[in-house]
Amino acid sequence: MTGSITISTKEKNGLYDIGGEVEKIVKDSGIKNGLVSVFARGATAAIMIQENWDESIQTDVITLLAKLIPHGVWEHDRQDGNGDSHLKSGLVGPSETIPLVDGRMMLSTWQNIFFCEFDGPREKREITVTVIPG
Repeated sequence: MTGSITISTKEKNGLYDIGGEVEKIVKDSGIKNGLVSVFARGATAAIMIQENWDESIQTDVITLLAKLIPHGVWEHDRQDGNGDSHLKSGLVGPSETIPLVDGRMMLSTWQNIFFCEFDGPREKREITVTVIPG
């Protein structure tokens, strides 16, 4: 079963909590055991599982990536100025897979699923969620 999530982003770089939307797709699927795949469509976005209790962690992720992959110093920047966005996306990765047991994703208390925007703001970002019976 496959579902989709569409969000708008407000900043050049940011983490957006999509856990609730993913949970709804999982519940609607009726599948109780298997895997949940969450995939970001787009070459400048990613999916990350990270702490959801304290927003400072999300800010720290953006700060770390900015230090590791600064804006404006990459060959691709000569074409459209977003070389850093592509590199951040590639480093974090476009997807995560979460085990599904008894209808519950096996995330811990402090984990949640985030869409990572590295080339915003964007009016429309798409995430594909696939629930695979197991």
